[in-house]
Amino acid sequence: MTTKNLSNLIAAGADLLDEAHAAELLTVAKGTLGVWRSTGRYALPFIKVGRRVRYRRADLIAWLEKRTRETGATA
Repeated sequence: MTTKNLSNLIAAGADLLDEAHAAELLTVAKGTLGVWRSTGRYALPFIKVGRRVRYRRADLIAWLEKRTRETGATA
């Protein structure tokens, strides 16, 4: 493995958030993320690493941007 590949892997891992940090970024309770995953309520991408759940910061930000509304319409 080259130094560049190793650096890329480390950088990618630094972008992964655990549930607590993802919930903090989204300003929701940690348990809410679990409910959303199990019910499929929102298409919020996540990664399973063994039994652990991780979220990419970029995915969370993109998800928030898709939910941004310019009117009061909720549809």
